[in-house]
Amino acid sequence: MALFNIRPVIQILGFLLILLSFLMTLPVNLLMLGDTPDWLAFVKSASICFGVGVVCFYSAGGKRRYALKQRQMFILTVSAWIVIPLFSSLPLLLSDLTLSVTDAFFESISGVTTTGSTVMSGLDKLPGDILLWRSIMQWMGGIGIIGMAVAILPFLRIGGMRLFATESSEWTEKAVPRTNRLARGLVFSYLALTFSCIFTYWLLGMDLFNAVNHALTTVSTGGYSTSDSSMGQFDELSILFASSLFMMLGGVPFFLFVRMLYGHSQPLLRDQQVHFFLKFLLLIACLITLYRIVKEGTFPVDAFVHALFNVTSVVTTTGYASQDYSLWGPFVVVLFFFLTFVGGCSGSTSGGMKIFRFQLSMLLLREQVLRLLHPNAVIARHYNGRIISDEIVASSVAFSFIFLATLAVVASILALLGLDLTTSLSGAATALANVGPGLGDTIGPAGNFQTLPDPAKWVLMVAMLLGRLELLSVFVMFSPHFWRS
Repeated sequence: MALFNIRPVIQILGFLLILLSFLMTLPVNLLMLGDTPDWLAFVKSASICFGVGVVCFYSAGGKRRYALKQRQMFILTVSAWIVIPLFSSLPLLLSDLTLSVTDAFFESISGVTTTGSTVMSGLDKLPGDILLWRSIMQWMGGIGIIGMAVAILPFLRIGGMRLFATESSEWTEKAVPRTNRLARGLVFSYLALTFSCIFTYWLLGMDLFNAVNHALTTVSTGGYSTSDSSMGQFDELSILFASSLFMMLGGVPFFLFVRMLYGHSQPLLRDQQVHFFLKFLLLIACLITLYRIVKEGTFPVDAFVHALFNVTSVVTTTGYASQDYSLWGPFVVVLFFFLTFVGGCSGSTSGGMKIFRFQLSMLLLREQVLRLLHPNAVIARHYNGRIISDEIVASSVAFSFIFLATLAVVASILALLGLDLTTSLSGAATALANVGPGLGDTIGPAGNFQTLPDPAKWVLMVAMLLGRLELLSVFVMFSPHFWRS
């Protein structure tokens, strides 16, 4: 076995920690000491983060450039999603909140993975710097998710972005300029969507602080809010509807926005995954609306806006709630449980199993039915005008199997730790899919994860990371073949 060069990984992690240290100063700088009673905690955290980052960066070669190999990309991807939440928890741990190490790390991992599960209550009374840092963690995680999905996972042959890779005929530049253009386009699209959301929320009646916080967690499909009642604190249908639209945009592949920037708008308008995603949201929202009108006599417009908002929130794995939808009836509760698994589009900030995998499953089912009727038929699978290879189908099937198997293991461990069936199953599902709230009185949309035992929180933290990293990128590291030369 050849020696494994870990220096490039340490160098990049050091650079990421230096960037993180500057982000840690934003809550204090933006609020101008107006609502920053924990400013010293942020200063200490930023100093620690910067110091460790500088040591790592320069001890691994400083500005020297390395060509990352596949194994190093795996190590970097997994370690970054552990190291960043670890250091991001410092402001919470050093603040006056008196959070335990477990709770601070849970809140940080949930934030950076944009899961949105929380152990914190009394959000309405928390200082502004802490609330803003929670939102920044999710916004930071959102751009990291997009970068990983578009730039790293395709190289590692993981996830669905290999199916939606940009054709070389549309990008005539060499590889490096093309990568730079893509990176710039992703950052610009993410920033433009964020500022548009801030302006829209402010225009519809939110104060600037709430508009900024909720825009950061809407575009990143994270779901952290400034109140225990989540988006239910805003009794305006216009705000809920606008939030639904921005969550939808957050659930769309961001590389399609980049292609729009460079004059290619048709891919976004014709993309099968986007069409199915939007039609699915509207269909389920209309179904719940009709159910509530017939069963409860709810006013149609009110029923539709709340249904669309909560369905979009769960499917895009944002985790907002406008009402306690567990009170809408058993049919809706069961429906929301299955919606937990769906997720948004590949290449978006959303978690879950992703829409394209369900589409591929339907294509595969159709193919098997046709083969039963016509055993000798030659059937080509087409998706977005391209033929789908057996490798992509096999990858999708493998992911689905591993996802369900992991769900069973996590739910079983939670049950072994004393949690009831509803909490165990929905908790495992919401952590793996990075949704946020689960079902039941404890972790439902009206509750939080504070009362769970610490071992259960650690299990859920592992599940959040596994779900965000598409499972396979973590499991492959446990294979002996991974470490062989």
